[in-house]
Amino acid sequence: MDEYGPGTYGDRVAEVYDEWYAELPFGGEIGVTVSFLRELAADGSALELGIGTGRVALPLRQAGVDVHGIDASAAMVERLRAKPGGADIPVTMGDFCDFSLGKRFRVVYVVFNTFFGLLTQDDQISCMRAVARHLDDDGAFVMETFVPDPSSFDRGQRVSAIRVETDAVALEVSRHDPLAQRTDSQQVVMQPDGVRLYPVKVRYAYVSELDLMAKLAGMQLRERWADWDRTPISGESPKHVSVWEVAGSPTS
Repeated sequence: MDEYGPGTYGDRVAEVYDEWYAELPFGGEIGVTVSFLRELAADGSALELGIGTGRVALPLRQAGVDVHGIDASAAMVERLRAKPGGADIPVTMGDFCDFSLGKRFRVVYVVFNTFFGLLTQDDQISCMRAVARHLDDDGAFVMETFVPDPSSFDRGQRVSAIRVETDAVALEVSRHDPLAQRTDSQQVVMQPDGVRLYPVKVRYAYVSELDLMAKLAGMQLRERWADWDRTPISGESPKHVSVWEVAGSPTS
């Protein structure tokens, strides 16, 4: 297999992404997500890190928000461009580890664990700093990620059945490095016409670690929820939706 890079996941999964993730239990009701982001954007613009095929960006644009995007996968952006309204969204091609767009936004957001696609702590901090540089004075950085649970791995690994159908089986095979906070996974799809592999690598970060990264980037926590509907977060919450703002902003 070719070396894994910023665009590898998207390039591999683009052909099936909308089929697999159009209805995304992890993300909840898309209308609720859009309402949350629309409220924060107010009359300003928004930037999505890892815009992909536009699952969130397109309905957010339809709700009246001026949306821009960044993505490293040409295959994913090609899918976005083919959808109604997709060609009208400005997209910068590249890794969102660091970026300079010459524009500031009311909202910068990253959903569905995409932030964890930055595979080192240094890259994640670099991204936070780039975000802070691109926020309006009263802007917000919104992130949706899972809450890490290393106990879900047995001896540093896990195999789980994603789908079992008459003519197809999909397994997720993962290896876990608790010191690097890394998981290297493959979704393995076996069908009569052969086997297909969809690799994904992540470097997860704990909630308190994300707050420290934000602080290093000059941001502070504004609010945190268990989901887009503002369900209160608890120690049992499997994910979080966190909102940071520039320290000393008018909303502080």
